[in-house]
Order: sequence, then C-alpha cells, then structure tokens
Amino acid sequence: MNPLLPALALLFNAFVWGISWWPFRLLESHGLHPLWATAIIYVFSLACVLALRPNAWRGFAGHPALWLLALSSGITNMGFNWAVTVGDVVRVVLLFYLMPAWTVLLAWLVLGEKPAPASLLRMALALAGVVIVLRTEHSAWPVPEGYADWLALLGGFSFALTNILLRRLHRAPPESRVVAMFSGGTLTACGAALIGMTQGLVSAPPAPATAWLLVAGLLSLGFLAGNIALQFGASRLNAHTTALVMLSEVVFASVSAVVLGAAELPGRILVGGSLILLAALWSALSPSPAEAPLSAAS
Repeated sequence: MNPLLPALALLFNAFVWGISWWPFRLLESHGLHPLWATAIIYVFSLACVLALRPNAWRGFAGHPALWLLALSSGITNMGFNWAVTVGDVVRVVLLFYLMPAWTVLLAWLVLGEKPAPASLLRMALALAGVVIVLRTEHSAWPVPEGYADWLALLGGFSFALTNILLRRLHRAPPESRVVAMFSGGTLTACGAALIGMTQGLVSAPPAPATAWLLVAGLLSLGFLAGNIALQFGASRLNAHTTALVMLSEVVFASVSAVVLGAAELPGRILVGGSLILLAALWSALSPSPAEAPLSAAS
C-alpha cells in the first residue's frame, strides 16, 4: 500500500485532536462542562464498537490489566479535554507532550527497562523546556499555575502510562483494548463529573437543545473517525513515522489557538516548547524498545 494514505489518516487524527479545544469551548459556552462532553463522546464511540463487536468484553476475563488501561486512558482524555477547554491551548498541549519523559520513567518502573544515557538526556531536555514554559513574570518558581496546567501534566503522564500498558497488553484482543479505552473515557469522565457536582465544581448537563446537541454529535463523529484513522494509519506505518506525524497535533493546536485568540506565543513559550518538541522528535527518530511510541485513544 502507498504509505501516503496511512500518513494522511494519522494527520487527520492529529487534526481532530489539535482543533478539539474549539468545539469543547463551544459546548462549555452552552453550559456543557468538558467532563460531560467527554462522557458523551465516549458513550457514542463505545456503543458503536460494541454494536460491531458485542463480544469484545470477553477479553477482560483473560487480561485483568485492561481495567487499568481503561483507567489510564480515561484520565488521559479527561485531563486533556478539560485542560484545553479552560487553559491556554498552546501551554496545555506543550505540557501534555512531556509524555516521552514520563515514558522513560514508567518503562523503568513498570517494565523494568533501565533507561539508556540518551533516554535520560531526552528527559532532561524535555524537563528543561517545561521549566521555561512554566516560568512566568508572575511566578518566582517554575511551577504549574492553575488546574489547567495540572490537568495537562496529569493527562500527559496518563498517556505515557497508557502506552506502557498497551505494550504489556499486546496479547489482548485488539477490540478489547479499544473497548477498554472507550469505556475508560466514559466511566472516568462520568465519575469525575458526578464528584465535581457534589462539590459544586461541575454543573449539571443543560437541557437538550439543538445548538449544543449538534456540536456534541459532530464532535463525537469526529473523534470516532479520528480513532479509526489512527488505528488504520498506526497499524500500517512504523512507530517512528507514526510518532513524527502525530507531533503535527501541536502545530494544529497552536496555529488554530493563536488565530482564534485562545493562546499567545511569547518568546518563553517558543523556546520552552521547542525544547519539549525537540525531545519528542529525538525520541521518535531513535526510539529504544522501552520508548517506542504506540497508538492510544487520546
């Protein structure tokens, strides 16, 4: 097969995730919290998968770690979607893409794969970028400001854990892994939203209305199509190419956010972001077995 088609499929998935902040903010303007929006998206996707593969749940019996995959994938999506809705989009995406550094540590702790010197250098490079991104004229120390930063960091950490778990679960049926990730997105978002409601942090979903239902429906279709494109492209291209193409998500998010006035690009962000992306690019070009990027429903 011509590699152009799988690459375009991956590019489409990156585009969907790169501009997803915009419909999430539209939904919030109609009173739908990003946690409820995330739950709707994954209920729809999960229903579609189970309609085609109703026996996909059976894989959980032989692979209990799928429940942990569901949790990590759910936290990934919850953290990213909530963060891009309420925070500076470029800043959030850059903090989320600290993922390669987390992967080095998690592969060591979970898989027992001791990092090579080059891996530690890439991690140091990424962390240096994060320090620059977090350091502002208003803060004496380079620490996260507000819960959007914390959500982005949590989402990136969970994304790295999801990739590690996918490696451990390579023997599990593919449809069971997909169901785990979609069910995780559903249950985690619903659970967090319900807890948030009891604390007065999350509002109840608004009454059904054409305006927000249409946006939610289109966003759900976009995410489902993006995930199908990801599975198609990632299964036909090597991990190096997949990781490189997926980095275009940062470009789509940054350009769309700046054009629509949802983010700024001061010199500090450009320098720190360049270091983070350089570390990710370095990891993608020369991954070790412990770091080879895998596709994930993010």
